[in-house]
Amino acid sequence: MLPRRDVFDEEHEIFRDSVRKFFKAEAAPHLERWSKQGQVDREYWNKSGDAGLLCMNLREENGGYNDYRFCAVLNEEQAYSRGGGAAFAVHSDIVANYIENYGTSEQKNTILPKMVTGEAVGAIAMTEPGTGSDLQSVKTTAIEDGDDLIVNGTKTFISNGQHCDFVIVVAVTDPDAGGAKGITLIIVEATREGFKRGRNLDKIGQHSADTSELFFDQIRVPKSNILGKPGMGFVYLMQELPQERLSIAATGMAQMQRAFDITVDYVKERQAFGRPIIKFQNTRFVLADLKTRMTAGWAMYDACLVKHMKGKLDVVDAAMAKLYITELASEVMDKCLQLHGGYGYMNEYEIAGLFKDSRVQRIYGGTSEIMKELIGRSL
Repeated sequence: MLPRRDVFDEEHEIFRDSVRKFFKAEAAPHLERWSKQGQVDREYWNKSGDAGLLCMNLREENGGYNDYRFCAVLNEEQAYSRGGGAAFAVHSDIVANYIENYGTSEQKNTILPKMVTGEAVGAIAMTEPGTGSDLQSVKTTAIEDGDDLIVNGTKTFISNGQHCDFVIVVAVTDPDAGGAKGITLIIVEATREGFKRGRNLDKIGQHSADTSELFFDQIRVPKSNILGKPGMGFVYLMQELPQERLSIAATGMAQMQRAFDITVDYVKERQAFGRPIIKFQNTRFVLADLKTRMTAGWAMYDACLVKHMKGKLDVVDAAMAKLYITELASEVMDKCLQLHGGYGYMNEYEIAGLFKDSRVQRIYGGTSEIMKELIGRSL
């Protein structure tokens, strides 16, 4: 079980119980099938919306609770239970925030209610085939043509790409400005002519999460689809990244807690040389070390969550949390798999799935190397 912590109030724990029940009823029975088909069922989004699990951090007038901690609870419980590959954090913690923080009244009134209900699934398209963490080098363009913009480009590794009803596209609107100054965020609806979904990418892990290529071929969108101010896209991205990285940290902590818990259960039952392997000093020492470092990880994550609720979580704090927790998660997964012995290498054992699912966390949302660079610049 996930530890109960002081950062949450009783209402969050009541919500946690309902989230746990939802994943048990609506996700657990379908996980194997979803993994084989490479994505969750589309109706899973609608069921999640009906259950009140989407966009909880939005302000009350936009259908939320104005409390990011509800999103934190959802992220933790989804990761701990392996509750389906729908990228709720991308939809709720990232895309919805961009719309609420930078959108016009019309954009907010049109899009956010549908995001809350699950009627509209959101995605954000940053990464390109030749551009990963270096967002200043995006090649996708949105060139002015009268009252419209013509969008051209290719994006890849896009979470919710197969299900999204709209996508926030990071594009260059002013090629002459150079680098960050020419980048704008643009809302592109999936129904527009020229929008094409590529293949659902074949990943090492997270097999029930659709991750796609997206193609934009001469897509005409009105200038009213610009999110915020033209040329301010890079600034907006930097402002929103701390919350994204906090969400990744939540997933990392919950996944490693799950790996640790099932490993403790396993070593108490698994026999070697006539006794449970937890009776061996090496097993106890490995688990004791992991428990100690995980406790530090939870403390670090909770401290960042408190800062975020006060509006004080900065880029460096978020980078340190993501770096430490995702690197620790990989180590926890590796050592827990090792304690399972040969069975840990079998796909039928949960630890194998957790091992594969967690690896990408050191990459998306900014690689560990980029996190170190951000932290280093602050010294």
